[in-house]
Amino acid sequence: MSALPPSSRWLQHSPAVTAALEAGRPLVALESTLIAHGMPYPQNVQTAREVEALVRARGAEPATVALMGGRIRIGLSDDELDLLGRSRDATKVSRRDLPGVLSRGAVGATTVAATMICAALAGIEVFVTGGIGGVHRGACETFDISADLQELARTSVAVVCAGAKSILDIGLTLEYLETHGVPVLSCEQDDFAAFYTRESGFRADLRLDTADAQARFIRTKWDLGLAGGVVLSTPVPQAAAMERGEIDGLIAQALAGARAQGITGKAVTPFLLDRLRTLTGGRSLATNIALIKHNAEVGARLAVALARIGPADLLE
Repeated sequence: MSALPPSSRWLQHSPAVTAALEAGRPLVALESTLIAHGMPYPQNVQTAREVEALVRARGAEPATVALMGGRIRIGLSDDELDLLGRSRDATKVSRRDLPGVLSRGAVGATTVAATMICAALAGIEVFVTGGIGGVHRGACETFDISADLQELARTSVAVVCAGAKSILDIGLTLEYLETHGVPVLSCEQDDFAAFYTRESGFRADLRLDTADAQARFIRTKWDLGLAGGVVLSTPVPQAAAMERGEIDGLIAQALAGARAQGITGKAVTPFLLDRLRTLTGGRSLATNIALIKHNAEVGARLAVALARIGPADLLE
């Protein structure tokens, strides 16, 4: 892992993360917005614990990231996961929110962008999430573009995801990433994944199915001095995937509901996820849980491979 910057004094590691660092085991960052804003209680906490167990079972240490007591917490205890899962006032934290939440000592749940920043501060190279944010549908009028995309362009962390949330304009999201030089890799299929569904109709830049191949690509990018993230898309398992036509229709309904209620900005995604849970009778939540667990397995394997493959190994 890379040397830590001076701003790492804001970090507070859990005992489990500290032990992993001392033992030289790789870390995998996990976001906390999924816990506080992405799923209802108690499924949110149960899923978080199961995801952490999957990461450990594959040789890495999970580091769930959140803001508590004026510190960036790198790794949470079971009690802290439960506290976050029950919280009704945890701030949804992106890049611009970090100083305010930390300086007030408030509880903050980190988004993709904020988790990438915190992971980089902690020297963690791999971050697992559900789906990245992106260009929202109708952004030509609203200019609603997730800060996740800017962070991917500037922060050197590999992000393992089930593609972009299908509530977004995936084509424009991929165009944005291309413009900013962010490589988009896929594994298990050629298509970039679409969160609830396996295929988005758009190809990834490159398909790399093994963790070693993925790690060599990422190491090569960073060894060339090309700063910024890498997106690794892996599809939701087939048994849990939803049918594309069905989910697209339901998303259209949910988006219409958001517009009718005047919901904008970072409140849109939690509203849409909750509305989809209702419209699908809970099936979208089951799909969400299945994909984050699968992402965790892929991310843990990647973290182990990155720990094994250093810059000196690239030209062998």
